[in-house]
Amino acid sequence: MSYRVCFVCTGNICRSPMAESVFRAHVRDAGLAELVEVDSAGTGGWHEGDGADERTVAVLEANGYRSGHAARQFQVSWFSRLDLVVALDASHLKALRRLAPTAEDAEKVRLLRSYDPAAGADLDVPDPYYGHMDGFDECLEMVEAASPGLLAAVREQVEGRAA
Repeated sequence: MSYRVCFVCTGNICRSPMAESVFRAHVRDAGLAELVEVDSAGTGGWHEGDGADERTVAVLEANGYRSGHAARQFQVSWFSRLDLVVALDASHLKALRRLAPTAEDAEKVRLLRSYDPAAGADLDVPDPYYGHMDGFDECLEMVEAASPGLLAAVREQVEGRAA
């Protein structure tokens, strides 16, 4: 059985597809692609079916990541099949925990930057949508900085299941 991770931001066109692409590459490079499924969604459905923002795609491709994506909205029913729901900022964390049908499901929701020991007190990945290209570069830096810690946590869970 796969360990399932879903990244969630607002519209699923900037931060969460970026995190999905970066983390999927980390999972693949760690040899865990057969054991870990990586996905993303948005708290809202405004962009359902759309590809990632062109600036997200440009930053991902410039840094060697794949970027195929279609936006979709997070569904409450997904909690039952997901092992970890990774929120990109505190507003997503709050919204997702409020949606969670059980306390156990609410515990599945974590902030991405909580996996970055150098993140400090501000654990939000700022939304780059209304800004310039440098905001997308900053977003990628934050996602990349948190990915090794997230991978270590996921690896521990996957290995615990195998034991």
